[in-house]
Amino acid sequence: MTTVERPDTSPDLQLTDVSGARTVHTFCRYCLAACGLEVTVRDNKVLKIAPDKQNPHTWHDFCAKGRTAGELVEHPRRILTPMRRVGDGYVEATWEEAIADIATRMKRLIAEDGPDTVATYWGNPAGFSSSNVMFQLAFMDAISSNSRYFVGSVDQNNMHVVATAMYGSQLMAPVSDIDNCDYFLLVGANPAVSAWGWLETVPAGWRRCLERQKGGAKLVVVDPVATETARRADEHLAVRPAQDWALLLGMIKVILDEGLEHKADCDPVSGIATGVEDLRRLVREADLDDLAARCEIPREQIERIAREFAGARTAMAITRTGVALHETGTIGEWLGHVLNVVTGRMDRPGGRRYEEGYVDSIKLFDMMAKPMTHKSRVQGRDMVAGHHGLDELPGEITTPGKGRVRALIINAGNPVVSGPNGDKLDAALAQLDLLVVLDLVQRESHRHAHWLLPVPHWLERDDLHALTSGLQDQPYAHYGRRAVEPPVGVREEWRFWTDLSLALGKPLFGYRGVNTFVKVSRKLARRTGRPGLEFSPHLIDRLLVASGRKVKWKDIVSRPHGYVFGKREFGNLRKALKTPDKKIHAAPPEFLARTRELMTSQRDEAPTGYPFQLGNRRNRHAMNSWLNELPSLHRSGKRNEAVINPADAAELGIATGDLVRVYSPTGSIEVPALVSDDPRPGLVLVDHGWGSRVFDPRGGAEPISYGANRNKLIDGSKLDPLSQTPALSSSWVAVEKLNP
Repeated sequence: MTTVERPDTSPDLQLTDVSGARTVHTFCRYCLAACGLEVTVRDNKVLKIAPDKQNPHTWHDFCAKGRTAGELVEHPRRILTPMRRVGDGYVEATWEEAIADIATRMKRLIAEDGPDTVATYWGNPAGFSSSNVMFQLAFMDAISSNSRYFVGSVDQNNMHVVATAMYGSQLMAPVSDIDNCDYFLLVGANPAVSAWGWLETVPAGWRRCLERQKGGAKLVVVDPVATETARRADEHLAVRPAQDWALLLGMIKVILDEGLEHKADCDPVSGIATGVEDLRRLVREADLDDLAARCEIPREQIERIAREFAGARTAMAITRTGVALHETGTIGEWLGHVLNVVTGRMDRPGGRRYEEGYVDSIKLFDMMAKPMTHKSRVQGRDMVAGHHGLDELPGEITTPGKGRVRALIINAGNPVVSGPNGDKLDAALAQLDLLVVLDLVQRESHRHAHWLLPVPHWLERDDLHALTSGLQDQPYAHYGRRAVEPPVGVREEWRFWTDLSLALGKPLFGYRGVNTFVKVSRKLARRTGRPGLEFSPHLIDRLLVASGRKVKWKDIVSRPHGYVFGKREFGNLRKALKTPDKKIHAAPPEFLARTRELMTSQRDEAPTGYPFQLGNRRNRHAMNSWLNELPSLHRSGKRNEAVINPADAAELGIATGDLVRVYSPTGSIEVPALVSDDPRPGLVLVDHGWGSRVFDPRGGAEPISYGANRNKLIDGSKLDPLSQTPALSSSWVAVEKLNP
């Protein structure tokens, strides 16, 4: 058996000065920007985190989240050892006791109600670990449970649905060639705050875009909010919420009706795309005046933008989270891709290209991932991206019957805050026979937990994001070394999933023989005193790198600042397509049908008593529903607010600083008001991700909370029928000023 020791102890990779402080070069795992970091450590404490300016690729988006990452490591309420609920409190326990108790309970529940009675949910932090989600899915495959939920069902399912239908793989995400682009159309994107990332990594993407703008490129932003990005745009189209699709369809209609498409790519025989004739039939049925009225952008402006986009030497359309959070999210995402396809912007300089990465994750996914075709028990809905919709979970817990969810493991997530109708989900979680939490602190969704299990911060673990290497905008690899050792009572998630599979006697990854291999490797490691012999994610990382045959393991680990191993290439998209005919399917039938349904539907009008649509905005100093518990990250009072257009505020008699109640038929919250020109009239912005309490399971002190959970206002019944994403940013609410 090959030794696979962790490669982070070489003195040339961790520099130590005379004071005993050492410098570790790694990368941030808070978002896809993956900024290169320089971490100064002494006595296993983080002293300082700064951008690693020797990193050749990713340090330019460094922000306060990465700079303050050590604060979460040292959080005063951090869980440091397994904690078991006893009555209304918690007592410390060992990992062995935790695994044994959880396994015993699960065995009983599975025997009574089948494997689907055990569910898992994972949040954003788990997705930025190279091993966590992989081993969670390996555990679910081991017990054959289909009760799988993840945070992507509330904001990114539309991308996976479109990628599957158009390119044949849910993992295929085209990346942006910013440095050659002459015309940027950004729809529902705010890269000035969020960096240029949403299933792609384009370091310093916003700065590079502005440089192109200075050189003559045009920047057009489509957003109902005058975001930080929109304020720098050459043109801002304040589209009506959820009506991006109408604007994009109108542009495509102008392009196809006027013969402005890219003839070579749209050729029915030799072109890269099929279905263009179906698109022509669709746009012939569309009325441009009606589309303009729906999106509330003048027809003349739509026509001009369409002609400019088609006529630009190079161009790209980008659709992001702002498009996703509506009932029309899949169609908006699809039409953004179609716009690139019909104007010849795919796999060409200045457009969207396919980056192969150093591991062919799409090929590996096809080879190893088990097909997931399960329908949910209560609503009969299909899985999307291998998971069910988070909005379905309360019903799956509370509805009696075989397969009812009775045990749930929440893995680095806070679904009560992240999803719709948090109060309904919270009430359901209280009914579980077993709730297990893997996290650093006890958050809102964890208050009913039977077990709190401590896991490491990314500063305390090694990572190699090999399976997402194709999301980089150039060939790049970086081994993320741990900067400090985790507390003694903390274990990495992959080990929990492995140990639980062994305790249940279920084969990890669903393959016979894996458990035996794991046990033998552990015995061998103990007997020889060589921990590197134990089966671990590190071994998988080495195998993944070897499978790609593009870089060598030693070349990655010997470059602590990251490794750019090639140049950007074009022409790889067609051979990477997983459609049977190796072409882009530009007109999937289900998308055409849904678009025709939208074209003939009545325009969405405000219900009586609820005149405002509830929107969202991006906060640079948070990551969705986490990091808001760190006070130093927020300079504006450590809470969210209701941002109201001046015209609406004047009618309601509201001024900045007034306490207001925002309410819907589902719930209400109280937040201070901010009067601003940012939202268009009729739109009220309340930041997502606030209002989660952080509890003190060790000492029982009062919970700490900042802001209000705006998703309590959303009942979750309005869904995108194709992606099953709830309409988190186009629900209807009312606002009233509260007395002082």
